[in-house]
Amino acid sequence: MSAFVALAIFLVAFFFIATEKADKVKVVLIAAGLMAVTGLIPGAEVFFSEHEGIDWNVIFLLFGMMVIVGIIKQTGIFDYLAIWAAKRSKGRPYRLMVMLMAITAVASPFLDNVTTIMLVAPVTIVVCNRLRIAAQPYLIAEVLASNIGGAATLIGDPPNIIIGSRAGLTFNDFLVHMAPIVVVIFAVFVLLSRWLFRNSFQYNAEHVAEVMALQERRAITDPRLLVRCLVVLGAVVAGFGLHAVVHIEPSIVALVGAGVMLLVSRASVSDVLDEVEWPTLVFFMGLFVMVGGLVHTGLIASIGTWAVETLGDNYFVAATALLFGSSALGAFFDNIPYVATTAPIVEGVVAAAPDPQIGQALWWAFALGADFGGNGTAVAASANVVAIGIAARNGHKISFWQFTRYGIVVTILSTLMAWLYVWMRYFT
Repeated sequence: MSAFVALAIFLVAFFFIATEKADKVKVVLIAAGLMAVTGLIPGAEVFFSEHEGIDWNVIFLLFGMMVIVGIIKQTGIFDYLAIWAAKRSKGRPYRLMVMLMAITAVASPFLDNVTTIMLVAPVTIVVCNRLRIAAQPYLIAEVLASNIGGAATLIGDPPNIIIGSRAGLTFNDFLVHMAPIVVVIFAVFVLLSRWLFRNSFQYNAEHVAEVMALQERRAITDPRLLVRCLVVLGAVVAGFGLHAVVHIEPSIVALVGAGVMLLVSRASVSDVLDEVEWPTLVFFMGLFVMVGGLVHTGLIASIGTWAVETLGDNYFVAATALLFGSSALGAFFDNIPYVATTAPIVEGVVAAAPDPQIGQALWWAFALGADFGGNGTAVAASANVVAIGIAARNGHKISFWQFTRYGIVVTILSTLMAWLYVWMRYFT
């Protein structure tokens, strides 16, 4: 009975989030409160359970990077990059979009897609404001590119870190098995975006001429601070990359980096904290608790057990179900708690596999489905929520359905291509 109550609360909350009939932060707080008050998830679990409560690693990773980005913003580097990108693209909308998507997709496997979006989104908003064009299509395209690109490595997408830890997969394993299909899917997405966003491209010769006349170097307001910030940011990125070696959580790296950045910049703490996307952080906390209610009541575990019993020893069907199922479920449940919950179930299926190659194929199918499912809806991945929060803060609101109508198309295409890849590489 408790599982049905938890599911009812989740579905009602998701309805209000999707239809935007109420503020999404208020919705998740009420839903999370109901989960806790009704005992669907114990109060202690909300704050202290790794798999059923708030994922503090994600929250503090986001907080730390928001502080870092807030300080870097004071140097004028985002204005510099925006003018540079606009001038290199000559203001041509599709060319500009491809350039921004390429930067995002290349950076995401190494910075992780959330960090990349935090750095690229402000640049995008500035360049769009300079050109007097709507920023929403460019931000959406970047998020989709980021989720695709982030799938290529162990540290590129938070779910990959969870899967790598559970399955014993290394950075190089992800690079060898995930990167090839990621490159192909991104190339197809670049071509698809010409059609997908065709009604959003605007070109105004007068505004472009104004931007072309600007000197991007003049946008840098504090060169010394910029150098110090870039050194700290470089160290933070190196810390992310060495996660598998030093075993320090990315959230700790981000928090230390934020503290060091505050010291070397001598910035006002209150001014920097004003740059933090507090509604986004609170939304994530509530969302984690909502999903935690489904986990604690056994609903997701029951679905997994049913799937294992139904699939039996047909491992190609199992891989297919994992890929498409993870893509579909990951589009509605934030893919971080979804992967954390489902990974033990996948581990059980892999343990019964007849040989290691088949077992790895199941892990890769799971990873591809979860990563690409993150593009499905506006709340499917951390990068989506962060980008929408940044857009709203800067006067470029992106609605749930405005994002989702593009995300669904890209998710379906990516999932189908990933399925062909898994079939051809591991089962033929």
